[in-house]
Amino acid sequence: MDTKIKNSLSAIGVIAITLLTYAGFIYARAYAESIQPSSFRSFAVSGEGKVTAIPDIAQFNFGVVTQGGKDITESQEQNAEKMNAIISFIKSQGVDVKDIKTQQFSIDPRYQYYDCSSRSLTPTTMEVRPCPPPDIVGYTITQSATVKIRDFAKIGDIMGTLTQKGANTVSQLSFTIDDKVKIETEAREAAIKQAQEKAKAIAKSGDFGIGKLLSIDESGGQIPYYAYGRGGDMLKTSSMEMATPIAPSIEPGSQEVNINVTLRYEIR
Repeated sequence: MDTKIKNSLSAIGVIAITLLTYAGFIYARAYAESIQPSSFRSFAVSGEGKVTAIPDIAQFNFGVVTQGGKDITESQEQNAEKMNAIISFIKSQGVDVKDIKTQQFSIDPRYQYYDCSSRSLTPTTMEVRPCPPPDIVGYTITQSATVKIRDFAKIGDIMGTLTQKGANTVSQLSFTIDDKVKIETEAREAAIKQAQEKAKAIAKSGDFGIGKLLSIDESGGQIPYYAYGRGGDMLKTSSMEMATPIAPSIEPGSQEVNINVTLRYEIR
C-alpha cells in the first residue's frame, strides 16, 4: 500500500513539475514578445501620405525705429504715436486684434566715442592723459510686431501703405496653414491606409497570415512655410526716407504635407 501511495505521489509530482515548466515557458515567451516584439517572426511595411493644401494665412513683420536725444519720454511718445497709427490702420483693413502681436520693444543708448590713439605723455608731468569715457548722446527705440493676414486680397495694399504710416521696415512675408492638425491627420490616414494595403499584398504573395500590429513609427508631418521674395524681404526703408506705397501681387501657391509611417506586423 505504501508503495502504491509513493508511486502515485511521484506521478503527481512529475505532472506538477511538467505543468509548471510549461507554464513558465509560456510566460517567458509572452514576456519576451511584450518587451521585444522583433524577437519572433514579423515583417514591416511603409506608407506615405501626401496632402496638398492652399495656405490660408500670410504673415509678415513690421517695425518702427525712433532715434532721439537724451529725452527718452519724447522718443517713446514719437515711437508710440507711429506704432499706434500703424496698428489702427491694420485694424481698419479688417485684421483681428488677435492677429497682431508685438515681437520686440527695446530702448538702446547711442554713444559718442573719442579717438585717443594719438594721445601721448605730457612733456611736464610725463603722465599718461586718460581717455574720456564715451558719452550718451541719445536713445534709439525699436518696436516691432508680427501681423497675420487672412484676406490675401489685402496683403499688397496693407504692406505697401505701412511705410507711409511710419514703419521703417516691412519684411519676412511668409505663408502657412492655420489648421495644421487637420492636414496632418489627412496625410497620416492616407499613409496608414497605403501601408495596410501593402501588408495585405505581401501576406498574400508570401502565403502567410497577418498577426497583431506590433508597432507604428511616423516621420515627417512638418508643414513648411514659404517666404515671398529672396530672404522673405518685401520693403525696407530708412527712418529719413519713406518709400512710395506699392501693392505687390501676392500668390501664396500651394504646400504639400508628407507623412511617412512604418507598420510592423506579426507573421502567423
